[in-house]
Amino acid sequence: MAASSKPTDEDLHLSDAHPNDPDFDWMISDAKFTTDTRTDFYDRSLTSRRYALVGVAFSSIFSCACIVAGIVTLTNHGVMGVASVTNLGIIDSLNLLQQLSLQVEIVALILNLIVTLCTESIGIVHSISLRSALASESRLRFNTNLRLLTAVRGWYNPNGVLLNGISAVLLIISYSSASLVACADEQTAPQTPQTPQAYEAGIAFAGLPLLILGFALLFQVMIALSAMRAVKILTWSSSPFDLTAGLVHNTQLTPTPLRCMRCVSDLDMYGGPAKPSEIQPSAWHAHPSIRKVVIFLWVIVAACAGWAALVMYIWDKFQHAYTGVLLGRGSALTLQTWSFFPNVQSSYIWYTSSGVIPFSWVNMAVIQGPLTLGLHCSELIANVIRDERQWRYATGKKGLTTVTNLVKTVFTHPICLVLFVAKAFLHWMFGLAFSLSDGAVDGQLTYLEANMFTAQIWNLCIALFIFACFFTFVALRRPRGPQPATYGHLQTLANLVDERLPMMWWGHKEDGIPY
Repeated sequence: MAASSKPTDEDLHLSDAHPNDPDFDWMISDAKFTTDTRTDFYDRSLTSRRYALVGVAFSSIFSCACIVAGIVTLTNHGVMGVASVTNLGIIDSLNLLQQLSLQVEIVALILNLIVTLCTESIGIVHSISLRSALASESRLRFNTNLRLLTAVRGWYNPNGVLLNGISAVLLIISYSSASLVACADEQTAPQTPQTPQAYEAGIAFAGLPLLILGFALLFQVMIALSAMRAVKILTWSSSPFDLTAGLVHNTQLTPTPLRCMRCVSDLDMYGGPAKPSEIQPSAWHAHPSIRKVVIFLWVIVAACAGWAALVMYIWDKFQHAYTGVLLGRGSALTLQTWSFFPNVQSSYIWYTSSGVIPFSWVNMAVIQGPLTLGLHCSELIANVIRDERQWRYATGKKGLTTVTNLVKTVFTHPICLVLFVAKAFLHWMFGLAFSLSDGAVDGQLTYLEANMFTAQIWNLCIALFIFACFFTFVALRRPRGPQPATYGHLQTLANLVDERLPMMWWGHKEDGIPY
């Protein structure tokens, strides 16, 4: 492959040379000369660094605000206290209660979006520092890695096994806490001799979940900043081309000659000249970790379906047999009772336990944890496809722009945008399906119980099925055209690109060597 500062209309010129050919030695020596004299250009992307640090600063401010609000609420109202933020008036109809429930869910969705924005900002800094840490150990293979499931050496390293595990737990706690912050609050209305006892309804924020959410986000910020300070960052760019150029420049990666037509799946094959293939391998075949991610997504879908079936069985068995801990409530699940939001007709099981606070977070961690990790692992597919799509721009008329904007790549690439929205939306749907109902009367939490809604679990299962189908299709899709697929594999990019410029096209250069 040759990359040039101007496109050429010449056809690809492949050599049929063989190692026994007398011209073969000339090709190798010329290839080495081209490798050694290639243009030294790569963007350290300090602008992306500023964007990333602004995101981390926002996460820090939001986490500190949650901590302060939580402490104030706990100080004024006690451990089980809540702070009222809205008041809808006296409860005098079922419509008011439904309106209150809808508003609570909208607030929960907004909180999930903010938590997603914070964790994504923190994740950018953490993942970029992980790349440089892996490169320093000569273990960096792809531009994109599973941030929480890939560790460098050293237990106490910010990107090591211990802190990665802690970060995973904190990530789960962040989403589970966000689901518990907003609750419905019933305040005793002022009573006169002429008016009966009445209650006013409104939305309140629970102090303890708010405090835990703040600390969970703040600890993630501290780990990400520690990781950034623990290693020299080669480049803040999300582009695999800048990272490849930086590794080559720092002699951490050496291009292999005579592999300019070899894609990432040909790494173990004989490295001589090759004819271009009309169809390139899929990400499923090129990246071993992607196969595990896709399988894990389908395991989550199957587990969700099994969860729904189990809830239906328990509801049928305990509908009229309250044990003091477990009870089936609502009407049988039919097309008439099926709904997106839970209502008075919804089929669900209810159970409770002693130990209110540990009970709530253990439930969330065990059940919501796989969903959170599955969505986190899906980042690998989204980012690998993003890297390949950027690489394939090199065959277009406008060419490949190596300099990328970090924020633009997240919010303009369709797959990355879908994943960003799906993280918040699916966690919110999980909150509809599995509700740790916390209710307050006169500013105090009075109950905390687990409700599993059958229809909403099936809704979540359907949404996960669509999500898994989409990412499976993306992972199995095979790009067309002779341009070798790379999927962000750094050694392959080093082999394919012989000139690193701000704008590049893929093809044979008229003044280049014929290989």
